[in-house]
Amino acid sequence: MRLALVVPNYNHRGAIERTLEALADYQLPCYLVNDGSDDETRFLLIKLAEKYDWVTLIHHPYNRGKGAAVMTGLRRAYADGFTHALQVDADGQHDLDDIPAMIERAKSAPEALISGLPQYDESVPKGRLYGRYITHFWVWIETLSFDIKDSMCGFRIYPLAATEKLFLSHSLGERMDFDIEVLVRLYWQGVTIIHLPTRVIYPEDGVSHFQGLKDNVRISLMHSKLFFGMLSRQPKRLLNKVKQLFVASNKNKHWSNMSERGSYWGIKLIADSYRLGGHWLCRAIMYPVIVYFFITGSTARAASKQFLTHVQQQQPNHPQLNNPVSWYDSLKHFFAFGNAALDRIDAWCDRIKLDQVDFPNREMLANELAAGNGAVLLVSHLGNLELCRAISIHQRKVKVNVMVLTENAENFNRVLKQLNPDSALNLIQVTELGPSTSMLLQQKVDNGELVVIAGDRTSSQTAGRVVYQDFLGEPAPFPQGPFILAGLLDCPVYTMFCLRQNGRYHVHLEHFADTLKGPRAGRAQRIEQAVTEFSTRLAQHALSEPLQWFNFYDFWRKDEQTQRTNANTSDCSNSCNSKGQASK
Repeated sequence: MRLALVVPNYNHRGAIERTLEALADYQLPCYLVNDGSDDETRFLLIKLAEKYDWVTLIHHPYNRGKGAAVMTGLRRAYADGFTHALQVDADGQHDLDDIPAMIERAKSAPEALISGLPQYDESVPKGRLYGRYITHFWVWIETLSFDIKDSMCGFRIYPLAATEKLFLSHSLGERMDFDIEVLVRLYWQGVTIIHLPTRVIYPEDGVSHFQGLKDNVRISLMHSKLFFGMLSRQPKRLLNKVKQLFVASNKNKHWSNMSERGSYWGIKLIADSYRLGGHWLCRAIMYPVIVYFFITGSTARAASKQFLTHVQQQQPNHPQLNNPVSWYDSLKHFFAFGNAALDRIDAWCDRIKLDQVDFPNREMLANELAAGNGAVLLVSHLGNLELCRAISIHQRKVKVNVMVLTENAENFNRVLKQLNPDSALNLIQVTELGPSTSMLLQQKVDNGELVVIAGDRTSSQTAGRVVYQDFLGEPAPFPQGPFILAGLLDCPVYTMFCLRQNGRYHVHLEHFADTLKGPRAGRAQRIEQAVTEFSTRLAQHALSEPLQWFNFYDFWRKDEQTQRTNANTSDCSNSCNSKGQASK
């Protein structure tokens, strides 16, 4: 790989000298493009080019725009025999210490474009930050993917052969629209985009050449051109993409092995829009995204229809569903999930108080805790129990420990933690419910704390350890682990469901058992009875509020199929690992 630097400059007198001093350590050939700067800047650039023999200065007779300057540098580097070019802006915003990592990544993927993924500090202007999210949204539409996480960062390594091919076939914008358009068109051309996190700062003495109205108009026109270009010039790619998205790739996967849909930046966009404009702005951005996931999420969409059909068969005239269940019912199901996510954010931002929640049996649990007793709460993925946990954390009166058997919500939890650092309190991440987990939770219970365990999802690590119970007319696998663990803890057990009803949240707290502990000889029967009671209560509440059922996978899938799938995956992994060790 032959790498050169490309640095566009237009009147950046304050930062360009510092930028070149930092780049000097790398001793890479550099094409410094003077994009029609004033005389004072031009004389400074000439002086710097004389000082550094690795700098080649190229002049534009008048200001053509950043994009034009970058294209001039890239094409000159390609003509001089370089295979790659690292674009660095001249304004001092980029952390040049990340250059070695970018070079190593480019060496390992020479056909890819390596782009910085900005990590901003407090110096970033809020208007610029939020404006980027609008562009992210359109780029995701134009590429039919989330592969481009940031299209506006001017810190990237270009594969020059592919870039020159693009320049010969398309006329690109020459100003602030260039960075976005070149990335989208290279992606259309089949170039892989790889992002590396990099720190970005806005220096106090920095000079910005972003022309608010003019550049926003240019960028809007560019997005219009790209959008219609995607539809008219990329029909084959569009059809192939849609076909791939509609294939149920997760069909044979256990729910906990399904990857989280939605990138971190997409979820952060929704959270930041909530913080900036509240519900109205958040919904304006979130609802189109939900529609996108509804259209492309064949697995979740099929699971939604399957569940709602079971409900409709049990209650043919259910007021919330059509008869028969249609795609519109599933779309409402997806929207209900999005609204519940907003309520979660509301709760963690302390905008939903306990007095806004109907909790008729609250004293029953309060008396238990007042006596110094801990308890187990058996919960489910029906409704919005996260709201109760958030309120309890804000009140600082009840210590709640939540068992988490999956990292599927990692992106959502990362964003939630930024909104409120307390959101990650007392989350206990485990892969299975083993003896060490039991010992840890026993200490929590002895201290008079609550332990929350979901009783409606099996673990991929404990496939086969289930009890089949009738659920909405068909046997479904329920995990043994939560009920075994509740027995080992030897404390009162309650069920809790938090459902939105008539515009308010209602907490359904019910006594389940004084204890699930008992003689070992009758444990299997005791667990089966407990699962039967739990599934009956779950079905009752699910029939009441079916659109708040947030298990978007095949709930009735036989656990034996999961065992076979996991075994095959494990065999493949072991085989691959063995080959890898052998090759070393």
